Amino acid sequence: MNDKVYNVLFICTHNSARSIIAEGLLNSMGGGRFKAHSAGSQPTGAVNPFALTTLKTMHIPNDGYRSKDWSEFARSGAPALDFVFTVCDNAAGEVCPVWPGQPMTAHWGVADPAAFEGSAEQKTKVFWDTAVTLKRRIELMLALPLQSLDRLTLQRELKDIGTR
Repeated sequence: MNDKVYNVLFICTHNSARSIIAEGLLNSMGGGRFKAHSAGSQPTGAVNPFALTTLKTMHIPNDGYRSKDWSEFARSGAPALDFVFTVCDNAAGEVCPVWPGQPMTAHWGVADPAAFEGSAEQKTKVFWDTAVTLKRRIELMLALPLQSLDRLTLQRELKDIGTR
């Protein structure tokens, strides 16, 4: 049995919604096999309240999140990352820091629910839809036989998940 805990970083430009939701989902669903983090290239410094409400609605703890700069994860002493996923198109196109641990990377882009303009009820639905998409992708990742896949096959599988 392998007791390895995989460190995962979800990146979005502002680290206020999508990456926060993904962090909460993986930490909840990962069965202790994963430690998820989130960060942004240009963090807002605040977590979107609709993201926190969405996590709460999904029965996932919604406290302790903060919007932070991705440079925190490139510093000495940062966790060695196994996987880095960009969840927004802007962050995917940016030059990322050099991550410790030589992680596998993939783009799992999702439209920004925080950019949606509408009623609170409409925003709630857009955030929910975003969370469901991320949840499905995380479920697909969790189903992968990580220990038995070679690096190239695993990289291809992770990239494919971002298209589903």
